[in-house]
Amino acid sequence: MTLLKQQVCRACDASATDKALLLNQDQAIELLKQLKAQSAESDNWQLVEEQGIQKLTAEFATKRYKKSMLFVNQIADLAESVNHHPLMVVEYGLVGVQWWSHNLKGLSQNDFIMAAKTSAVFAEMAERKV
Repeated sequence: MTLLKQQVCRACDASATDKALLLNQDQAIELLKQLKAQSAESDNWQLVEEQGIQKLTAEFATKRYKKSMLFVNQIADLAESVNHHPLMVVEYGLVGVQWWSHNLKGLSQNDFIMAAKTSAVFAEMAERKV
């Protein structure tokens, strides 16, 4: 099985054919299990529902505002590279990240791929002791 962080996002829109990419609850739970099993940094991801829309959310403790901003900027670069963008909330020593497929109004496999990549960026920063 290919790790989620090694997979590539697939472009999607709200067309009828792409609606098939929208995950049901069971599929989302299965991908969440895969995500959590693939790295220790991915253990904090959770499924949430807001206004009827399933989302994938996690918080990353950075300890310093400058590190929070560095992390957010790296996620922004990653998001731009695949045209898939999260909600990010920056606090002094904490960054909240939330992924969902805006066009589909829910979760797709892309969101789990990007969550895994987000966790990998955070792990790399920790290894480099940024």
